Amino acid sequence: MKKNLLTVSLWGIYFLLLSCRPVSNRQAAYDFAPLDSIITGWIDKEYYPGATICVVKDDSIIFQKAYRNFTPDTKVYVASAGKWVAAAVIGAVVDRTGLSWDDSVAKWIPEFKNDIKGSIPLRQLLSHTSGVRPYLPEPRVDNYNHLDSSMIEILPLDTVFTPGTRFEYGGLAMQIAGRMAEKAMNKEFEELFQELIAKPLGMNNSHFTPINTDGGHAPMLGGGLCTTLHDYMCFLNMIYHEGMFKSRQILQPETIREMQADQIGNAEVRPGEYVERALGQHHTGIYGLGEWRELVDPTTGEAYQISSPGWAGAYPWINKRDQVYGFFITHVQGSSQKEDGFSSFYGSPVLSKTVSEIVSSIK
Repeated sequence: MKKNLLTVSLWGIYFLLLSCRPVSNRQAAYDFAPLDSIITGWIDKEYYPGATICVVKDDSIIFQKAYRNFTPDTKVYVASAGKWVAAAVIGAVVDRTGLSWDDSVAKWIPEFKNDIKGSIPLRQLLSHTSGVRPYLPEPRVDNYNHLDSSMIEILPLDTVFTPGTRFEYGGLAMQIAGRMAEKAMNKEFEELFQELIAKPLGMNNSHFTPINTDGGHAPMLGGGLCTTLHDYMCFLNMIYHEGMFKSRQILQPETIREMQADQIGNAEVRPGEYVERALGQHHTGIYGLGEWRELVDPTTGEAYQISSPGWAGAYPWINKRDQVYGFFITHVQGSSQKEDGFSSFYGSPVLSKTVSEIVSSIK
């Protein structure tokens, strides 16, 4: 036990030098053995080559640990954990320009003027209710150097359902949303990310690139973010504080609230979607703008736990009731669905559930 506490303490000192918040000795009040056991079990089973996690409560780190050769500055492609960040970039453009969540595609991308996709509003592109197919038809992959090239591929594709009538998780529609933001500020998406989110938050080791391309900064909004534990924790800090980071307003509070609000409305949510399968929750307001609404107050409809898990195992979350946010960063080895039934995507919420149980035991 002393050895484990020493390990946590050493990582606390190291992370203090890197992080955006102070390490607190309150971590000693919590027993994180159950959380550590879950992650250690995953690592021992070779699901992941390594990992690191940080949990913050009341603006103090209450737990952090690295597994194997991972550190808070290990760069990882976090797949759909990047959707949250990409939506925030677009939110920052909404704050600064004439771009609106209700603007149609054609308003900003004239090539879509005579296409059904041209009437789709920005909010549907970021809530998976647009009817744009989830991904490019195989074997094509959206790994172009610029979003305008991506538009050339998307324009001829038929929609797969009437916009606004159904929820279907995917990433291709986010490319259109990113192009709308590019047009609104006359800058490429990577530049927008760096200028509006990354640099103000000190996310110095983060960028968007296609998953299967070496180098460059071509944006794949739905799955191409490369980041670190340290960087993403700064992002969560900002979201948790309603857009404020170190006395600077990065996103407007109303933009944060819009991102967290139910964007599904009356659209059909089919059985077995992530929130039901991973958390056993049965509500239809499962998604906002770029983020899952995992736990929802049944009286008010407000989401008090939000997240953006990636297929490869990265899992960021915020639980407003517990006043906690955290990030588990890793990248699965091999398939995300293991022979023993474990799924790196659907298995992630056990982390937030365990943290909630741990912090609730001290209240």
